[in-house]
Amino acid sequence: MSDAFPRGRTSIAGLATYGIGEAPGYTAMELTAKAGLMALDDAGLMLADVDALYICQPDDFFAGLTFAEYLGIHPRYTDNNRTGGSAFMSHVASAALALDAGYIDCALIAYGSNQRTAGGKLSTPMTSNRWDAPYKPLFPLTSYALATQRHMHEYGTTREHLASVALSARAWATTNPEAFARDPLTMDDCLSARMISTPISRADCCLVTDGAAAIVITRTDRARDLAKPPVPVLGAAAAAWWNSIVQAEDMTVTGAKESGARAMAMAGVTHADIGTAQLYDAFTINTILFLEDLGFCGKGEGGPFVASGAIAPGGSLPVNTNGGGLSYCHPGMYGLFTMIEGARQIRGEAANQLSGIDVALAHGNGGTLSSQATVILGSTATL
Repeated sequence: MSDAFPRGRTSIAGLATYGIGEAPGYTAMELTAKAGLMALDDAGLMLADVDALYICQPDDFFAGLTFAEYLGIHPRYTDNNRTGGSAFMSHVASAALALDAGYIDCALIAYGSNQRTAGGKLSTPMTSNRWDAPYKPLFPLTSYALATQRHMHEYGTTREHLASVALSARAWATTNPEAFARDPLTMDDCLSARMISTPISRADCCLVTDGAAAIVITRTDRARDLAKPPVPVLGAAAAAWWNSIVQAEDMTVTGAKESGARAMAMAGVTHADIGTAQLYDAFTINTILFLEDLGFCGKGEGGPFVASGAIAPGGSLPVNTNGGGLSYCHPGMYGLFTMIEGARQIRGEAANQLSGIDVALAHGNGGTLSSQATVILGSTATL
């Protein structure tokens, strides 16, 4: 069975972020709703135009129902896919198909979390998997530490390579006023950081912040008449390979190998066409794994690739140009923020604006490298 996707027939028409860093006094749903209303305003649409809600909240199993109730609307369709940070890319794929079929007319995809001000932590004891629990791993850190250690063993990846990912992210964040972490960061800072789950140190971990994000998607023919230039969705694909990483056949390979190839084939683009990649960097190893699995470098070459400066400002492949989850924000789940940064680059509105961006890749990660999803965004010139 071949992938069928309505290339470019749906577009991001509006987008917004809100409460990045710390947003005291807000609940997660209040942050989500605020971002959603701002995204609609950005598109020049009204709440009454929305007939589909897509959401995945950290603290609400029935978030689709809560969101509809909070907004005071009766949507035709809700989707509360819970694959973690990759869920939002899957939301885009589902919304694009439903829009193209005429099943819905306007989709609002939103997320928000008050993880930082509510006192949440990145790592908690894992008890859900009975095979792992006796060893008292830290969830999700220990799973990523296993993948990191295996990559080091197989390919000679070093802590300096991992640190290069963090340094590149911080270099982008330093010139992004919205980024939460903008202080200088050095290689020595990274290598001397407190070890949490060997070989992952504090410097290899994403931020713990508040924040919300939302995008509005509608059919491209309608989006052309709205307030902002449309950002067509050229391709979107997902891959779910496991839940617990101990079930992985190879901890150095992720489902990004599948989702990326499918999304790029749908979009009809090659790596040379992609002007920027926005990757879910919950940990420094993520960026290395995804660069390899998405085909930007060979398997095992990710460490030297990032150490060369390729993903940093001035490099050949600008990655996480807002600072990523390591330095921009990470309110529990980061996937939606990757698509917003990609869309901002295409619209010419990014804090660290690159020149001539017509194609952007956004990639989401869920669970412990469990679920991967890739979206290819373009400008109207790509249609």
